[in-house]
Amino acid sequence: MKVFLCLFLSGFSLAWGQIERVEPPNWWANMRNSSIELMLYGTDLGTYEVESKDLLIQESSRTENLNYLWLTLDLSEVKPGSYPLTLTKEGAKSITLNYPVLERSKNASIKNGFDSSDVIYLLMPDRFANGDPSNDEDPNVYEGADRDNPDGRHGGDLQGIINNLDYIEELGATALWLTPVCEDNDKQVSYHTYAQSDLYRIDPRFGTNETYKTLAQKLHEKDMKIIMDYVTNHWGIEHWMMEDLPSPDWIHQFENYTNTNHRKEIFSDPYKAKIDYDELTQGWFVPTMPDLNQSNPKVLTYLTQNAIWWIEYANLDSFRVDTFPYNDPEPMTKWVGSILNEYPGFTIVGEGWMHSSIHTSYWQKDSPVAAIADFNSQLPSVMDFPLTDAIGLAFKEHNSHWEGGTTRFYKNFQNDFLYPNIDLVLNFAENHDTNRINDIYPEFKNYSQVMVLLATIRGIPQIYYGSELGMAGKKSKGDGDIRQDFPGGWPGDKQNAFVAEERTKKQKQYFDFTAKLLQWRKNKAVIHKGKTLHFIPQEDVYVYFRILNEERVMVVLNNNSEAKTIDLNRFKEGIQSFLIGIDVLSGKQFDLSSKLSIGGEQSLVLELN
Repeated sequence: MKVFLCLFLSGFSLAWGQIERVEPPNWWANMRNSSIELMLYGTDLGTYEVESKDLLIQESSRTENLNYLWLTLDLSEVKPGSYPLTLTKEGAKSITLNYPVLERSKNASIKNGFDSSDVIYLLMPDRFANGDPSNDEDPNVYEGADRDNPDGRHGGDLQGIINNLDYIEELGATALWLTPVCEDNDKQVSYHTYAQSDLYRIDPRFGTNETYKTLAQKLHEKDMKIIMDYVTNHWGIEHWMMEDLPSPDWIHQFENYTNTNHRKEIFSDPYKAKIDYDELTQGWFVPTMPDLNQSNPKVLTYLTQNAIWWIEYANLDSFRVDTFPYNDPEPMTKWVGSILNEYPGFTIVGEGWMHSSIHTSYWQKDSPVAAIADFNSQLPSVMDFPLTDAIGLAFKEHNSHWEGGTTRFYKNFQNDFLYPNIDLVLNFAENHDTNRINDIYPEFKNYSQVMVLLATIRGIPQIYYGSELGMAGKKSKGDGDIRQDFPGGWPGDKQNAFVAEERTKKQKQYFDFTAKLLQWRKNKAVIHKGKTLHFIPQEDVYVYFRILNEERVMVVLNNNSEAKTIDLNRFKEGIQSFLIGIDVLSGKQFDLSSKLSIGGEQSLVLELN
């Protein structure tokens, strides 16, 4: 099944029949990098010559597949407009393509990517809200909506997100990360959209390119940010190029099917074997996800231009890059560098599911660990998976005195010296690939401890949709169980948890607590930028401070099932001359002169006065 180019941009016209695709479908004047590589696809296009009176064609190139033709255009002196390109071939009728060069919006290169002042809300569009039931089915893609199938499409879309932005804002989130939204035309299990089939088209079951642009605009009107989930490592088996590859080395191909070994730590392994390295970076993620060869210059250029196109088109703020260490590392440093050169304030965070701070820190820009191997990823942000591991265990290990319990946090933060920019590390207890935190910890008291930790430590907290209502889910039951529909997101749902009056008592308890904590965090520079002072946990009570100039916040986590009284003289370095602490959560006032009592499995967030 072929899905032809959507001509959604005004002024774009071409002679149908021979040219089937033009990518990127447009570009912009006055970009920092004024050169683009235009890809034309259609029967025998590589046998044509191209000329233009108005555009400078620096080079035309071809591969062994003559259905493709690449044109390197110099747009440095080009003003906004529509420019004809003429394709000619002896004995054939000429083809005229009018290529649009658009005017950039004001300050388009100025970006304010996510940072430690933000709270990121992660959601899966298919499972959040169905704002437009008319797009549940589309004739150009295989799979339609079936809410009874936990692995099927459920009908959530971009309009559903737009309709519920007030809810996300009320919660206290300031940035929105959507799992991928470009077309995924797999015949089944396409809802997650990590197997994309068209990188220039929003999946029609989510809406249109214009709908996505509107979502970004609505977020910016609320002073919120949008993060696109970008996949450089692989495409879907149904990607339109897979029917007619530009060249055999466009994707990685072994003699026999080879799956990736998932051993991401191999990059910082001084004893690695070449076959193991090749299997990681060139093996396929799954049989339906062909592994892209970023070392092919045309592949890298294609991915780079597509990423920049989306940033410019939709006015994006940041990327989250899926499976970052699975890519060819050297080309990916160029990919990151090209984007940050065009948009210096843009933020990119790479997913690297590793369980050691040493291996995780390897991937952050200017890492001292990677420097030993003479490597620099240029990646601004990484995800603290080791902290996620600690969160998933610590609050089960009550009364731990040595390695377990809150000591897990203490020891994790001791490794922060490995990160060149600890404030740009992403912290999370769960995401769309893990057990839900409310399944790991079914009781509210433990959920509240997790949220207090995420909201008050260094770095950027990310929360996962629905957990703020007590939603649970176990990965062992299938991905559908950790990606349930948000209650009230579909017409006819019995209950609408987007609305305060319809929340259950439990949902209200979870939501109100989370919103109070995150709204408080929103304006607390001491949390965003302050240094950390922490103390070795004693009797499984962990105490740490966030300090910025004269402002101090003291956090106390009691991981015991019973109440504890701590001697505050031990914490004088943090308390200094302050006499009173006011708990952000309860409003209760605490005397800091001698001792402090805290209930079992409770947390205190004290603003010192």
